[in-house]
Amino acid sequence: MVADEADEIRGTRRGAAPAPLSVLDLVTVGAGSTASEALRTSVALARLTESRGFHRYWVAEHHSMPGVASSSPAVILAHLAAHTDRIRLGSGGVMLPNHAPLVIAEQFGTLEAMAPGRIDLGLGRAPGTDGATAAALRRSDTLNEGADDFPQQLAELTRFLDDSFPDGHPYGRIHAIPGPVQGTTPGGVQSPHRPPIWLLGSSGFSARLAGMLGLPFAFAHHFSAQNTIPALDLYRQTFRPSAVLTEPYALIGVSAIATDDEREARRQTRAVALNMLRLRTGRPGLFPDPKDVESYEFSPMEEEFVASWTANIVHGTADEVRAGLDDLHKRTGADELMLTSHAHRGELRLRSYELIADAYGLPTA
Repeated sequence: MVADEADEIRGTRRGAAPAPLSVLDLVTVGAGSTASEALRTSVALARLTESRGFHRYWVAEHHSMPGVASSSPAVILAHLAAHTDRIRLGSGGVMLPNHAPLVIAEQFGTLEAMAPGRIDLGLGRAPGTDGATAAALRRSDTLNEGADDFPQQLAELTRFLDDSFPDGHPYGRIHAIPGPVQGTTPGGVQSPHRPPIWLLGSSGFSARLAGMLGLPFAFAHHFSAQNTIPALDLYRQTFRPSAVLTEPYALIGVSAIATDDEREARRQTRAVALNMLRLRTGRPGLFPDPKDVESYEFSPMEEEFVASWTANIVHGTADEVRAGLDDLHKRTGADELMLTSHAHRGELRLRSYELIADAYGLPTA
């Protein structure tokens, strides 16, 4: 993000929504479905939300999770770029410690060349998976090594994106291609444009770092709701104006599901909670069918987890979801709401975003 984009967002008419609405996609694979079907749903969802005026569409990086088909955000984003025209596309996020900074610079330079001016590079420092899978990704048994080195990795990635290593640096003769070394067009336009960096987080570490660097910040309210307001406060308190932003800009990821029938929304949220329960207890699988959830015998401790998890999902009819999102915006002051709708079937996910767009009077296709 650059300051011009932030100003444009704040001045853009967006119906009755209290802030721009965006999409976070985990490419959910439901029981009885396939990754191919989930990816087709993602294309349909990107096209739908683009036509309804959603601002950006991000894909998250997760590994070794059968119910999440988004292990390769750059590949999916390239596919989505070929099927959309205007909506911003990005990673929500790429887990920087899992990758060499040069590789990320090359991937996102390529995406920017494919979809000029539409690419966001959101970065996280968590592995996006369990420890064993992270070790396999990183070829290292030291899980915390990458997370502890995150500021250094970020600085290295930034220099590759800007082609700005100083003379005498070991990487001074290395260039991320596509990138700035390729120069400008006869009209003076750099090709490709430098994709903006966002920092993602679910605690205070990335909030503070984003503030100190003057970068836009995305907080994972959808799985760390108790930390949302403290993290946003910390980001705003530590923010230093930069060439990227003159004032803080923070979005929050929100789990939201709107349905025509309130009962169906409750069924889907319990499926979300069971899916997370299985993940937290080392039993990841395909996103469960709500019918199977209804027959599942929850222990008292599991019921407590379900109640806690579903309490942070904005769900119900379109009007109920709108009221919940309005309240959340009022409490957090977020500059943007990024919605992630988990449901067993792709058509329910599409319908959820359509209902929310209708509730806020967003433009029709």
